Amino acid sequence: MSVTRVLDKTSSLGALVSAMSCAGCFPALGSLGAAIGLGFLGQYEGFLFHKLLPGLAALAFLVNAWAWYRHRQFTRGLLSLLGPVAVLVALLLVWRYDWSIYLFYAGIALMLVMSILDLFRPVKVSTCRTSS
Repeated sequence: MSVTRVLDKTSSLGALVSAMSCAGCFPALGSLGAAIGLGFLGQYEGFLFHKLLPGLAALAFLVNAWAWYRHRQFTRGLLSLLGPVAVLVALLLVWRYDWSIYLFYAGIALMLVMSILDLFRPVKVSTCRTSS
């Protein structure tokens, strides 16, 4: 498994776990996190929300941008970048608006869907090279 795939999965899962620990900010994910035993992370809510969550979303963006550059698949690359961008925009630019929570949830969901898609249908790397 390549480093980019591992970093992509780690950042997507980390962003989800960070969001699950912030019950005040993300009620749906917070209640799910509490139900599966992540309630103890509530004491770190400030750090997870202000530092770790945007950092992991930025890491997911960078890793997916690198993978898009390497594989040159437009649709898959665009979809893999939209999730982290939505999370970062929701957290850093439009958080004060009521609709930003929907943008955040859509971004997290898209990050997870694209990570799962990459597990089950990885990008086929072409080994043929044309010589000139």
